Amino acid sequence: MRNPRAGHRDDSNPDPAEGADTVTQRVARRLVESLRHAWHDRPLPLDLFFYGISLLYAAGVALTNEFYGYRMWGNFAAAGYGLALLHSLWLLFAAPEALRKAGRWASRWVGVALVGAIGMVLPLGLLVVRRLTGRDWLDTPWSWSAQPEVWVIERSAELLLRDGTPYVDVFALGRAPEVNDYTPYGPVMPVFGLPKALFGGTPVTDALTDARLIFILVAAGCVWMTLRLLGRPAVPLRAAQLAVVCPVTALTFATAAPDLAILGLLVLACALAATDRPLAAGAVLALVGSAKLIALLAAPVLVVLLLARAGRRAAGGFGLVLLGGTVLLNIGALLVDPKAFVEHVLRFPAGLGAVTSPAASPLPGYLIASTGAAGKVVAFILLGAAGLAIAAWLIARPPTTGSDALLRIAVGLGAFTLLTPATRFGYLVYPFVLLGAMVCFRAAESARSERASTTTSS
Repeated sequence: MRNPRAGHRDDSNPDPAEGADTVTQRVARRLVESLRHAWHDRPLPLDLFFYGISLLYAAGVALTNEFYGYRMWGNFAAAGYGLALLHSLWLLFAAPEALRKAGRWASRWVGVALVGAIGMVLPLGLLVVRRLTGRDWLDTPWSWSAQPEVWVIERSAELLLRDGTPYVDVFALGRAPEVNDYTPYGPVMPVFGLPKALFGGTPVTDALTDARLIFILVAAGCVWMTLRLLGRPAVPLRAAQLAVVCPVTALTFATAAPDLAILGLLVLACALAATDRPLAAGAVLALVGSAKLIALLAAPVLVVLLLARAGRRAAGGFGLVLLGGTVLLNIGALLVDPKAFVEHVLRFPAGLGAVTSPAASPLPGYLIASTGAAGKVVAFILLGAAGLAIAAWLIARPPTTGSDALLRIAVGLGAFTLLTPATRFGYLVYPFVLLGAMVCFRAAESARSERASTTTSS
């Protein structure tokens, strides 16, 4: 006789592993649903959390940091985040009638505008003007109105015009080399200092050609071109919070800003690749990678993206333009003084130069490496393991959209920042801005898909 239970699941003896998997999946599903609910349906509590954490960070910088520019930013940013926090509280608890009468003041974008105006533009303007008092190059960080990278890049432009290379021979100075003798950037970075080298010399022109303003203008231009490539989508507020008014971005905006130009060009390269313009994407990535080497970590992601979207020919064209452009942009400085090029661009950032890099924020990679020789080995092993994990992710789930690519680049640069032995908190601006850009790209992709489905159904 046939067993009536044959072919049926025996619920009286459930598989423990299967039950555990079911519970794990249920918890993960509920977590994702809760995050989605907080992200889309009840955004104000998340706004309060964002502005509250940002306020604490800015206040901490204002009270404890040794750099004058950082403390100046912290004071203004704390006010901006505080007002944004109060505005979000009002939106959360105000009566519906009061919100209707408030008009545009009831928009969540008011918080972003408050931080942008009070916590970014105002301190930048004051620091640019105060810098005219001439505190650059002094060994007094409590008096600096700009971070050293600003005046180092401006000096590199002067060296480029005078000597044909932005790099000095640190072994021929007649004294022991110092950190600020180095220009740890590619030969494209001095271009941002050329306006001051060419047109500076008076208080007005020195202020107007401050390298920070040039970085910001380039970043803004890249954002404008990216949005045009994406079809001028509505920018999600959450994208602006992550990419623009996040504390690491706002601090960089006011005190240094070269990474904002790098990020703008990097996002533009992603937009070009995601809209099937491989040659232009390769040219832009060659440009940005020849300003800061870290940007070249995005190259494998964009190659895989183009392979998935447009095939081998497009990916090959991207690679050839990237390689040729990088060689073309670097060969001049390399030929003028190969030893100086290697010392500044390769050895110093890797911690192998005549002077140790001051990048020493207490992030995991630095903390592990600081335990000794074995710690350095462990840190590099972890960094390599993270790289292999991201490579496996690329192979297992190749990116097919710009948002997919940006997520992988953000994770890669975030892992690099956290695990490399020589690192700074400021480099966290890379994953935050890229995640904000990912949110914007995803919104544009969703809008494009909705338009396509509407057209098809009609």
